[in-house]
Amino acid sequence: MWREIPADERHEIKVDGHKVVAYSFGKGPQTVLLLNGGPGLPCDYLREAHSCLIDQGYRVVAFDQLGTGASDRPTDKALWNITRYVAEVETVRTALNLGKVHLLGHSWGGWLAIEYAVTHPQNLQTLILEDTNADMPHLISELMRLRDALGSETVAMMQRHEAQGTLDHPEYQAAVTILNYRHVCRLSEWPAPVKRSLDDWNMGPYGTMQGPNEFLYTGNLKDWNRVPDLHKIPCPVLITTGQHDELTPACSLRMKLHLNDAELHVFPNSSHMPFYEEPHAYYPVLNSFLKRHSGR
Repeated sequence: MWREIPADERHEIKVDGHKVVAYSFGKGPQTVLLLNGGPGLPCDYLREAHSCLIDQGYRVVAFDQLGTGASDRPTDKALWNITRYVAEVETVRTALNLGKVHLLGHSWGGWLAIEYAVTHPQNLQTLILEDTNADMPHLISELMRLRDALGSETVAMMQRHEAQGTLDHPEYQAAVTILNYRHVCRLSEWPAPVKRSLDDWNMGPYGTMQGPNEFLYTGNLKDWNRVPDLHKIPCPVLITTGQHDELTPACSLRMKLHLNDAELHVFPNSSHMPFYEEPHAYYPVLNSFLKRHSGR
């Protein structure tokens, strides 16, 4: 069960001439390296949900990606691309001497984890892909399907505001809020670490890479697709998703079918954050996978 745990160590790492702050929990012989979602979110929400893995004997490492949290926040848009972020992950891994890791990526962090796994497969013990996908055009079609459930008039209203560039209009924001409570987190009260991350969201990386909100992709990742390369990932893979996830179970199945060694778990009462929405179901799945693939 998640709980807030003070970090044992705080590290400042130089990346592209900028400061990136990492947090380390526990002293276990194997490391779970966390890549949180966003882009542009500090790592609080994922860090607080997974630092409890120290109870299972793991070292847990999270970091505020460049542009977020306690890390530096440059404004150069050229920095906001997935290739540079892969290099950042590798810099953190080597700077902290983590060796082979269990790489856990959530949402955008899952895209980053996939890109890292294809680029540096030798550095992974396992790969854990949470509430994510590997084919952006497929995801965009799934998001359109979720939006359609709001009704034709509401969808037409959203499309009008998107065409006019009036995304801050209250009626458009109301529709996005409904989608968020259906498909991002279904809890009536969102957990404090989630609120903390969202309140400190840097929209620079987010807008450049993804778009203006969770249901409209216009950034430089809108055509990203690593499905043809998933077979290159040799390590065991755990895929988790919520039945109501914005990154839908269909996206998860598409990944599983193209991976060599993958298992998929769908949590029936969750959307995008099963670790907060269904912790009683989520943690046994994660702990079992890690235990089976940790050599102990």
